[in-house]
Amino acid sequence: MKKPINIFFVGKGGVGKSTSAALNAVFLAQKGFRVLIVSLDPAHNQSDIFQMNLSDKALKIASDISAIEVDQDQWIKAYLKDIRNQIKKTYSYLTAFNLENYFKVIKHSPGLEEYALILAFKHIYQEFSNFDYLVFDMPPTALALKFFSLPSLSLIWIEQLVSLRQEIIKKKDLVTKIKFGQKEFERDKVLNKINVLRNDFQTLKDVFENRGRTRVQLVLNPDKLSFAESARIFLALKDIQINIHQLIYNKMQPDSSCADIENTFVDIPMLNFPLSATPLIGYEKLRQFLKNNDDLIEKQLDACYLIS
Repeated sequence: MKKPINIFFVGKGGVGKSTSAALNAVFLAQKGFRVLIVSLDPAHNQSDIFQMNLSDKALKIASDISAIEVDQDQWIKAYLKDIRNQIKKTYSYLTAFNLENYFKVIKHSPGLEEYALILAFKHIYQEFSNFDYLVFDMPPTALALKFFSLPSLSLIWIEQLVSLRQEIIKKKDLVTKIKFGQKEFERDKVLNKINVLRNDFQTLKDVFENRGRTRVQLVLNPDKLSFAESARIFLALKDIQINIHQLIYNKMQPDSSCADIENTFVDIPMLNFPLSATPLIGYEKLRQFLKNNDDLIEKQLDACYLIS
């Protein structure tokens, strides 16, 4: 089955990630593609931009375009519930030690926000595989970078867990593998669970690094603070093998200079979004903006999405 292309919009707070994501989604929908725009940003600006009450249920905005707002707290609760069930199932023999009292500690664990967003992404990527494009309006820089880093960091941690569990099995002199014909099966519940996690995170890592499946759009403004943070985002993503697909120079004015950007982000295509004279609120306003600037935007977006 053909998988959708993921487009992530990242950048410093206030540069216009949400508007840029909405404009790109509308552009693709007008080209006849099925597009789902997903707000992973807790601020959830897409409801304001499209002037609709969005939720975790896909809501149709116009022909070929729908939208979702991810409820981060809901996914955190789902994750905690799953952890609770797994611990109770795997370590049922510890009920005598009043294990129930220790579950409350889990909800204070670091990293819950990015893990919740990863769970939401996995669900959306699978549930809406019939769409052509999934457009993600990302949270502020710190959380966005943790989201992208989670699969790589988790795999490092999981490899250590595998080694530790295998050492425990060896020291206890346990026989955990059985053979049926030529196939060997692992019976150790803990090791099986770790291997499931390893496969899940490896799949996510592969998706994020696949330039054919994932495109990261870096949005910035013509000011020094925005430029400096964008450079840090670029380097942080490069460290985890994720490349910037395109720069979106948003709120550009006639006297805006591109020299520093072009010198820093060499060989990365750049899209210029001019500063709008009026707020881009409402589907029709977004369409009108694209139409008014079609001579500037059309070819650049066509090249970005390889539309002929």
